[in-house]
Amino acid sequence: MKYVDEFRDGELAKHIAARIAHEASPLKTYRLMEFCGGHTHAISRYGLSDLLPDNVRLIHGPGCPVCVLPTGRVDQAIRLARMPGVILCTYADTMRVPASGKLTLMRAKAEGADVRMIYSTQDVLKIARDNPQREVVFFAIGFETTTPPTAVAVKQAAAEGLKNFSILCNHVLTPAAMHAILEGGVALDGFIGPAHVSTIIGSQPYEVFATEYGQPVVIAGFEPLDVMQAILLLIRQINDRRAEVENEFTRAVTREGNLKAQALVDEVFEVRDAFEWRGLGSVPHSALKLREEFAGYDAEQRFGIEYVAVPDHKGCECAAILRGEKRPQQCRIFGTVCTPENPVGSCMVSSEGACAAHYSYGRFREDAK
Repeated sequence: MKYVDEFRDGELAKHIAARIAHEASPLKTYRLMEFCGGHTHAISRYGLSDLLPDNVRLIHGPGCPVCVLPTGRVDQAIRLARMPGVILCTYADTMRVPASGKLTLMRAKAEGADVRMIYSTQDVLKIARDNPQREVVFFAIGFETTTPPTAVAVKQAAAEGLKNFSILCNHVLTPAAMHAILEGGVALDGFIGPAHVSTIIGSQPYEVFATEYGQPVVIAGFEPLDVMQAILLLIRQINDRRAEVENEFTRAVTREGNLKAQALVDEVFEVRDAFEWRGLGSVPHSALKLREEFAGYDAEQRFGIEYVAVPDHKGCECAAILRGEKRPQQCRIFGTVCTPENPVGSCMVSSEGACAAHYSYGRFREDAK
């Protein structure tokens, strides 16, 4: 298959669903976590859960970098944005993530802070060039997929001698979060591995989960047939008592990944000792910071902005949802107090969040299980 609509063929989906129903043992429960929010939205949008036997359970994982961004990191960005002479730039979803005191970056902008939504790191560099008298800070977030563009921007700023550009770095690492989930005791039988992340890091980093944790991993694309095929492959591994890394998304992912992008990231960034994730707490070696030779572009150092941990909203279950311990419908404010128009938690803000997926595609009507 080579066209997108071929990966959305309903008859093929029913055929794969029939194979799943035939091969899934009624004596087993299959608990499969889709780590990536893109998969969560595909599952909700196309009703894939409805095609599965009751004993095949899909468990939502951390989802996306917006979802796992802790409140204290958004507070940092707001403090920066309110500083005189600062222009803070960030991606769209980040603008609405709740911070302390019912604030968001969007509300800070309404109150006078110069916060600008951008579509690429090149937009930030242009803003810095056009405003040499201002300090331009990029609130950089993302898994391994969006880290290379940030590295390019930092190298470009250094090459141009652009002194008024810096980044507030919140780039995080997918395998470390998977380690934290497994160490946290969530009962899982396998992972549907991320698609876009894996185009960068390849399939090799997941092999440790098969060898050390006995967890099968199948990397899948974002189309419904990709996800259904990954579920079938996971069921076959579980039935055979195998734990391997399989690559369903061969049209984009290799074992080695994008070596050029990896080298670029390694040149600009190094691994932090620890980083706080929403829902997972402080996770060792799970995020990046600028190397010493690029430290002049580190906004935390330049502005002396310290990170302060902040507890989540008491009524919000985002943390448990991100760990795979609860479903969105099990949050008592889901779909009532917390909606996409009035998000209380980050899982409802992000376009890839589990709560947003369930609400947008009518899954809030499902019974909580």
